[in-house]
Amino acid sequence: MRTIFSLIIFSLMLFSQSLFAQAHQKNRVVILTDIEADPDDTESMVRLLLYSNEIDIEGLIATTSVWQKNRVAPESIKKIIQAYGKVQPSLIIHEAGFPDAETLLMKVKQGLPKYGMLGVGDGKDSEGSDWIIKVLEEKDERPLWISVWGGANTLAQALYKIRNTKTETEAEKLIAKLRVYTISDQDDSGIWIRNNFPDLFYIVSPGDDYGSATWSAINSFVKGINNDEISNTWLAQNIQQGHGPLGAAYPDVAYGMEGDTPSWLSLIPNGLNEAEHPEWGGWGGRYELYKPDFATLKKGGSGVPFEPETREIRTNAMDSFTPYISNEYGRTVRRDTVTFTDNKVTLWRWRDDFQNDFAARMDWCTKTYQEANHPPVPVLGHAEQITVKPGEGFSLDASETTDPDGDNLSYLWFHYPEAGSYKKFIKIDSAENARGIYVIAPEVERKETAHFILKVTDKGKPQLSRYKRVIVNILP
Repeated sequence: MRTIFSLIIFSLMLFSQSLFAQAHQKNRVVILTDIEADPDDTESMVRLLLYSNEIDIEGLIATTSVWQKNRVAPESIKKIIQAYGKVQPSLIIHEAGFPDAETLLMKVKQGLPKYGMLGVGDGKDSEGSDWIIKVLEEKDERPLWISVWGGANTLAQALYKIRNTKTETEAEKLIAKLRVYTISDQDDSGIWIRNNFPDLFYIVSPGDDYGSATWSAINSFVKGINNDEISNTWLAQNIQQGHGPLGAAYPDVAYGMEGDTPSWLSLIPNGLNEAEHPEWGGWGGRYELYKPDFATLKKGGSGVPFEPETREIRTNAMDSFTPYISNEYGRTVRRDTVTFTDNKVTLWRWRDDFQNDFAARMDWCTKTYQEANHPPVPVLGHAEQITVKPGEGFSLDASETTDPDGDNLSYLWFHYPEAGSYKKFIKIDSAENARGIYVIAPEVERKETAHFILKVTDKGKPQLSRYKRVIVNILP
């Protein structure tokens, strides 16, 4: 009877998790990867497959780049999927929705083994470019994200064909569904796309100065914080060794850990990420819409074109971030004495959270449900948008938050000034680590928005965090 009761409880738990997941519309994504040009594509692919129940992977396309101009390697994608297939039965014990390996293998395609614009034009179609069009034409009103880890010419060819074979109305409708995030520019087709399709939603740190790009914060050593969770020792212990075939497929770092992962991190439904609003900030960084000043950009050494942008793009944004650190006595957290300000902060401020999340999912590959950790489920006691008057006090509450493993939970509320229109820091007039907080709205002369983030972290191993974003409209 005890066994039957445990199975009933476990089934109800999975059902409730499934309902929670369904409340969030999954993002669709097609990956373009110059896999084998650098081990980091393989690393990013391993992580991506661990979130294949949270994101609808519509295509995995092997492409070229400035680092691999005459070769594509779809067989390397298939090898990682085969490793995933061996752990997929274990993954679905922890969360529903992980596709089987056969389904993913059918979505592996390839672009032309040609560099950049040499692979764009009449007669330059490939199974990869045709696949993008096919997926885009499906009766699915959700946007289609194109996550570009190398060169963008397979996407460029799809756009070229759409423009030359569709009516203007048809082309506009298809292009309006596209969302593109490219890891800098790794061939000469990226700037061609931006110049020729000025209305296309496009996120990029332009050019090939990788050291200044927001995405590079995923593996940047930051002086003044703990960087252990991007160390080779941490990767060996938490990802590579003792975590089954998928962990064993994760290669050692050669140039930089997972430089491509930020292109899709903000597609994960974690309560913070809002893919349609990159200016709000999320695990993949924060990006604002403007035309960058060409005079401030640096040229790298790859040979990729370096020229001014002709229109606004979604690109590097600045955050000022003062971390909260542990306090041994009294209130369990306090604001640090150091503040960091630059575009990379927008990404690495979440790095410990998404690294722990990665480690937990890798644990799912080999551990039972009872042995592993699972993320908490934040629940607000009010709407995710509220309206207040200047000087008015308001409360934010998350008392009904739960954890599937019964773990003790820590709470942290904070104002995220850069995400809203009101840029001055708003102080919380109560303990920011309580389940509920009290805030007094500032004086404003026009309507302003202020974003408050709730971060809930369990005390499991590894510690996992989920979020809620509350947008406060302040009306004068």
